[in-house]
Amino acid sequence: MSFVFSPSHRGGSGPPLVCLHGFTGTWRVWELVLPALERRHDVLALTLPGHAGGPRLPEALSDSTLPDAIERLMDEAGFDRAHLVGNSLGGFLALQLAARGRASSVVALAPAGGWSEIDESVGRMLMSFVEMRDLLAALAPYADAIAATPEGRRRATQLITVNYAHIPPELIAHLICGVAGCTEVARFVAHARRSGWDLAAGPIDRPVRVVWGTEDRLLPWPGSATRYGGSLPQADWVVLDGVGHCPQLDVPLETAELILGVTAA
Repeated sequence: MSFVFSPSHRGGSGPPLVCLHGFTGTWRVWELVLPALERRHDVLALTLPGHAGGPRLPEALSDSTLPDAIERLMDEAGFDRAHLVGNSLGGFLALQLAARGRASSVVALAPAGGWSEIDESVGRMLMSFVEMRDLLAALAPYADAIAATPEGRRRATQLITVNYAHIPPELIAHLICGVAGCTEVARFVAHARRSGWDLAAGPIDRPVRVVWGTEDRLLPWPGSATRYGGSLPQADWVVLDGVGHCPQLDVPLETAELILGVTAA
């Protein structure tokens, strides 16, 4: 199957809500939670710049490149403020945007960032994205065949989910091709290793919920969460037993309830 990658999805009605995916993903990582979210919200799910289907990156990257781009897309959508939901890199960006005054609330699923000093484990994790992208670029022509078997679906999702049997094979194939299509991986990683994605973006005066899975293999619980402990004193922390890095794929019904529990408050 040949995928056509789109820059965004918008659907539903109600107060605005913006969904921000993780590194090397696309907006479709939210697909399993969108029906529940769209029953209550005008949902804009974006593909980030430099990712498959997203806008082009500028020649020079900075810590403001992605937040600035998301703000422009929110402005184009007519969203002065929105409920912000993000996973991994998207969770970090949601918190950055909240500090800029663009959030009605934030739900951050295993947010990345805050690496003031890039230690060896973080450096290895970041470099693994470069290796993974190269591998999946070679495997992308076979994505449908990989996703057609239980063994293939397990291998394709083992870094981001614990539960995978309910994820449609077509979506898994898309996710494989999405990583392969993220041609700016090396540039992002080089910038992240230099900057660490500093958390000090300013105070957040809106409701914040942080959700983390105990089986997260990319940003393991609880060590990866400690860097956020002092910077989000008002946050409601939810720990999901037996869940991986992408709760919206792993346990979509529970994740939708956790998001809507904040946006309805």
